[in-house]
Amino acid sequence: MSSDTNPSDPGAGLGSQADPLEQRLRQSLAGIKHKLLVMSGKGGVGKSTVAAQLAVGLASTGRVVGLLDVDLHGPSIPRMLGIQGHARVNEGEQVIEPVVIDDGLKVISVELLLPNKESSIIWRGPMKIGVIKQLMGDVNWGGLDFLVIDAPPGTGDEPLTVAQEVDDARAVLVTTPQEIALADLRKSMDFCLQVGLPVLGLVENMSGLTCPHCGGEIDLLGQGGGQATAERFGLNFLGRLPWDPRLRAAADAGRLTELLRRDPEAAAPWKELTDEVLRATRERS
Repeated sequence: MSSDTNPSDPGAGLGSQADPLEQRLRQSLAGIKHKLLVMSGKGGVGKSTVAAQLAVGLASTGRVVGLLDVDLHGPSIPRMLGIQGHARVNEGEQVIEPVVIDDGLKVISVELLLPNKESSIIWRGPMKIGVIKQLMGDVNWGGLDFLVIDAPPGTGDEPLTVAQEVDDARAVLVTTPQEIALADLRKSMDFCLQVGLPVLGLVENMSGLTCPHCGGEIDLLGQGGGQATAERFGLNFLGRLPWDPRLRAAADAGRLTELLRRDPEAAAPWKELTDEVLRATRERS
């Protein structure tokens, strides 16, 4: 970030130093072992919640983890994690300092750079591409074991920029079990194939609900569609996460990390997802 960039205007100065920014981007990514791009074919499947769960879960195992929210028009990561303040721009070192929360998890989102968190983002493609490069290259990530990147749904500028700029990124695909979500998921799979983005695995989210009254299981959106798709296309199945009202309440209240610690039952599927991702990254290192 140039020394004359105003942190209250996240678009200021972007795109004016393409070559130096590319160099900083390469240097920053070189210190990160695993880059995971969390994607979904459509909105409403809980992709950002899964990205936050995964980052918190990995950090809880002692790994050094960063969480980057590149959903520029609908950032939700800071609110799920209860981050109230703003990221700090270190003008002397010309870097953005990520917000550090529990277990040393480093978080950055465009929302953390806006003076008013309720402001809308009205940017065209070139501006968005520049911002994403800056969030990857000008943030003081330090050495990371994992960088979890939360992209908006679909196959637009944001996931394409990550796929093109991060040579060794791998995708974590999120879907719900029903066919209408799986149809869009297959488009994301085709996107990964076309741009040469390896798929680490697939997560089936909102897979069943345990009734709080009788303990029976309710198939709100069905079950098994994501797992069947993973098996059909030879992908790692990273796990199924149930529809859990406790998780929804914790995300709304900004207490995801607190839920992981105080409610082992709610955290069990979350931990299984983390374990599967650790296994998959070891196998594909």
